Amino acid sequence: MNRIDRISAILIQLQSRRVVKAGDIADRFNISLRTVYRDIKTLEEAGIPLIGEAGVGYSIMDGYRLPPVMFTREEATAFLTAEKFVEKLTDTTTMAQYQSAMYKVRAILKSHEKDALENLDGSIEVLKSHSQKRADNANHIQTILDAIIYKKVICIDYFAFHSQQDTKRDVEPIGVFYLDSFWHLIGYCRLPNDYRDFRLDRIRKLTVTDKSYVGSNHPTLKDYIDKTACEKHLEQVVIRVDKEIHNYLDQQKYYSGFVSEKNIGNKIEMTFLTMSIEGFARWYMMFGDRAEIIKPDALLQRVREITSGIAQKIN
Repeated sequence: MNRIDRISAILIQLQSRRVVKAGDIADRFNISLRTVYRDIKTLEEAGIPLIGEAGVGYSIMDGYRLPPVMFTREEATAFLTAEKFVEKLTDTTTMAQYQSAMYKVRAILKSHEKDALENLDGSIEVLKSHSQKRADNANHIQTILDAIIYKKVICIDYFAFHSQQDTKRDVEPIGVFYLDSFWHLIGYCRLPNDYRDFRLDRIRKLTVTDKSYVGSNHPTLKDYIDKTACEKHLEQVVIRVDKEIHNYLDQQKYYSGFVSEKNIGNKIEMTFLTMSIEGFARWYMMFGDRAEIIKPDALLQRVREITSGIAQKIN
């Protein structure tokens, strides 16, 4: 990227957030901080009213408005690609909002770029495997995000899978994430006074209350996920399976913590990180006659116990 394009991109980045750190700019464009300072000075000399505070970052003075930004064809194509994912992996409300935004993107494109985008629309599809379910979120995503923005407590009627009971919770939401065909809400639940993970498809009803909370009291979603991932005990599992059945495990292995695999003669050695030896043992039983356990011994012992129990019942 040449310097003129980079400076233009920095200006757009400054418009995208209230405050932008010099380090974030340097990381994005793989340049030194000294180069960032020179580029910022160039923008100031061009008449852009920038405010810089040591240790905080740069911002554009309130009230200053710049002409609308034009999208390139490549950027518009990226929006179109994202639209396909939004359609398949979110809910109807989020999809409707994204489509509305796409109309605005298309509206400022040049005529030949609009034609190109329209022709490309039928050339991009997002397909899901048979094991991947349609995300059923009851249109909760946008409501939750609005509650996060305005720091409002939400009241949810939630079906707890482990107890098979319906409960009512007051929750201070901190974020949502998508994993294995389901959207999740992470929030501080006032019932146990602790953070909880709620699957959106199990929320029967959701209401935004008039109660407010202090967002600074909670970690960011990224910090929470990083912390809980470190705290969870993950057990390494290594097994070897016959090559003839390896392909049949291709979809299932990712739900069991698959990490890597390698060829060992006529077998495939597969490595997993699992939170549940019990769960892995029962999955292993589906193809155990064509595989062997390398480690841990706890998995081998549990498979023996399950096998023994089955043998007693059928003898």
